[in-house]
Amino acid sequence: MSKSSLLELEDVEARYGQVKALHGVTLEVAEGEIVAVLGANGAGKTTTLRAISGLVSRQGAIRFAGKSIARRSPEATTRLGIAHVPEGRGTLSGLSVRENLRLGAYVRRDRAGVREDQGRVLGYFPWLDQQAGTLSGGEQQMLALARALMLRPRLLLLDEPSLGLAPKVVAEIFRIVAELNEREGLTVLVVEQNANLALDASSRAYVLEVGRVALSGSSPELRRDESVRRSYLGY
Repeated sequence: MSKSSLLELEDVEARYGQVKALHGVTLEVAEGEIVAVLGANGAGKTTTLRAISGLVSRQGAIRFAGKSIARRSPEATTRLGIAHVPEGRGTLSGLSVRENLRLGAYVRRDRAGVREDQGRVLGYFPWLDQQAGTLSGGEQQMLALARALMLRPRLLLLDEPSLGLAPKVVAEIFRIVAELNEREGLTVLVVEQNANLALDASSRAYVLEVGRVALSGSSPELRRDESVRRSYLGY
């Protein structure tokens, strides 16, 4: 890759109690890339993101900008500039959109910058400026993404953004992610069960099967791979 690696995982294992969910996952994401993680339910996609964020017990090497984060807490990981948008959105419906956005910047101390970023982020999502409890499911997903952007992250971890949403809404979410990548250089690691969508959005991808990396390569290469086409692309 021409760009330096921003995120590196090497032989990462993760557990939920006695159950091992990842069995030596190795992957990397270069600065400014969009990289997808594909796989069926239970393949370890979400657990991979949780391992990066420190939300699950894990072993192995995890490096961000060349420094180990394998023992850092979720808050410490966030302070480094890693924003995690989990599956399920998690917006606070009793708060306004702007209050939700301010929560996304809770680790920041530059108040003027936070106010400036509210306007910048709402420029991508102008229809969101209302009470969060009145938002549709798609708008709640967009708010979750907008709240993550208030961190001014170097790396965005995006977990199943298309889940349960209409195709038109999903297309808009991925359009905004692509625009952020192109205009602001945002690096993105996206977990997505919709392989066609993920391969369209990313430059490279990894396929997980039962907690292991089964395939990896450029998105066009994986789209041509017979096993990927048969198992994930439906043709």
